[in-house]
Amino acid sequence: MENVRRKKRMIETYSVLFTDIVSVSIAYALAIFIRFYIINYEILPMQQFHLMVGAYIIVLSLLYSLLLDANRNFFYRGWYQELYYTVRYTAILLVGLVIVLYLTQQAHDFSRWLYVLFAINNVIITYCSHMALKKFMWSFYRNSAGNTKMMVITRDVMADDVVKNLINGKEWYYEITAASIYDKDRVGDTIQDVPVVASKDTLYDTLVQMMVDEVFICLPGVPMIEIRDMVEKIEEMGLTCHYNVDLFSRANPNTYAQKLAGYSVISFSLRTMDSRRLLIKRLIDIVGALVGLILTAIITPFVALAIKIDSPGPVFFSQVRIGKNGRRFKIWKFRSMYIDAEERKKELESQNEVKGLMFKMESDPRVTKVGDFIRKTSIDETPQFLNILLGDMSLVGTRPPTVDEFEKYNGYYRRRMSITPGLTGMWQVSGRSDIQDFEEIVKLDLEYIDNWSLGLDFKILFMTVYTVLARKGSK
Repeated sequence: MENVRRKKRMIETYSVLFTDIVSVSIAYALAIFIRFYIINYEILPMQQFHLMVGAYIIVLSLLYSLLLDANRNFFYRGWYQELYYTVRYTAILLVGLVIVLYLTQQAHDFSRWLYVLFAINNVIITYCSHMALKKFMWSFYRNSAGNTKMMVITRDVMADDVVKNLINGKEWYYEITAASIYDKDRVGDTIQDVPVVASKDTLYDTLVQMMVDEVFICLPGVPMIEIRDMVEKIEEMGLTCHYNVDLFSRANPNTYAQKLAGYSVISFSLRTMDSRRLLIKRLIDIVGALVGLILTAIITPFVALAIKIDSPGPVFFSQVRIGKNGRRFKIWKFRSMYIDAEERKKELESQNEVKGLMFKMESDPRVTKVGDFIRKTSIDETPQFLNILLGDMSLVGTRPPTVDEFEKYNGYYRRRMSITPGLTGMWQVSGRSDIQDFEEIVKLDLEYIDNWSLGLDFKILFMTVYTVLARKGSK
């Protein structure tokens, strides 16, 4: 989808922009230090003028990056190319600075030595910082938990070349974590140290359970009807799908052509979420989590004492849940059940009041007296503000399923996991205890994904406050 490309472009633009601003600032400050403290052993003269010139340099750097779009192919430039662009960038800065100082009639106040020292410093510092940024994005970010996890689907005869090309590609945002050989069962093998996890027959069942964000398909010779069926099934799971083609047509507003490690691909996705609004959503999550953690810290001594008096066991309860696109994380709550609750769950499965892949009982005997109160008031969920701060969850999203629930998901259910799960969501404010069908929960979650906006998030947050205060559907 176009949003993927926009997000990638935004990160590239602003990371290079930030690096350039820091670099020119250091280069200019170092030039002043050398000129007035080392060369002439002078006490630094009036600083206001030099601060103003420093501001000129930063503005010129911003204009160079934003207006000229000079760093469009930043991550594709080699060592020598980067040196050329750095020298050119510094020369343009110097020319611009001379013009600005001349027009403002300040040129005679500026030391000629500072031009030379700044130019030398800026070439060295900017070049080194650019290469360090590339190294960081290619080596560290590509192998971090927050990067894009990609599976490769290809044929056996070309598997080695395709995986190798993708690994060696200059894109910094993805990591090849798995491969599927379409025309041969090679499960258990590795290709360029990438594990082969599926064959044609097991592909979709494996994808449903995997931690993967995107899929790259390179299957020349496979009938187009099979490719279309594959793309639709992968899309249904909420995953972005890249298909290596020369010419392909599909009526989908979230389909776009791009280059991926030298391959021409058309990428598909059911939903486009604007990356700028997602950034705002994340900032709201951080602020909300900090406020929530302060409130949690205030109530914790009282809640902890009540839990300890009511029943033996720890104050907090943790459980592995499934996050965005299969990522596993540990969720935290105040303990509201007896310590043997998980063992007793199997005995109560026949009394499950929710139809489908979810367990719910109105009068659950595993819930303690204090647990019943903190559940009704949603106090038990306040430690999850830590999960929100860490980025495992959001204030608003879909419900994070347990591992055993997730293992029973099909492709349709799996699309619930295409966004970060939330502390609250569409189904929670629709009456948590009133909904008795898991299909209805899935429907509400997908409705949220397909219609997401910041306005909808605020609406759900306000409705959540009302629902909690009114104790509607919170058992």
